[in-house]
Amino acid sequence: MGNAILAASTSKSSGSGYFFLVIIVVLFGLLYFVTIRPQRRRQQAAQQTQRQLEPGMRVRTTAGMYATVAAVEDQDVILEVAPGVHVRYVRRAIVDVIPDPGQDYSQTEAEEEEPAEPESLDETEDGAAKGG
Repeated sequence: MGNAILAASTSKSSGSGYFFLVIIVVLFGLLYFVTIRPQRRRQQAAQQTQRQLEPGMRVRTTAGMYATVAAVEDQDVILEVAPGVHVRYVRRAIVDVIPDPGQDYSQTEAEEEEPAEPESLDETEDGAAKGG
């Protein structure tokens, strides 16, 4: 009778062993799609950015320093951090390409130069003043 209990418990544990193995595989797959795959995409995007560096681009380094690319060499990049101050960095130290703030400012200036809205506001104020 003791052997029957032992045999029954052995067959149940082998079934739960397969279930445990399936759970481990599913968790590893979930870990891959949530953590490893997005990290690889970010690395590939960073490498592409580093390959496309050209003089005149504004960049941010891994240390958080903002600079302008002065020259691009084989594995190095010469950055201008201030007028006349050049430093040499490895390409891998470049994290981001930053849009030039002068470009954003010129776009907002063009939007502010449109005179259509202020004229309509003046007409409304005159009408309110005449009515009051």
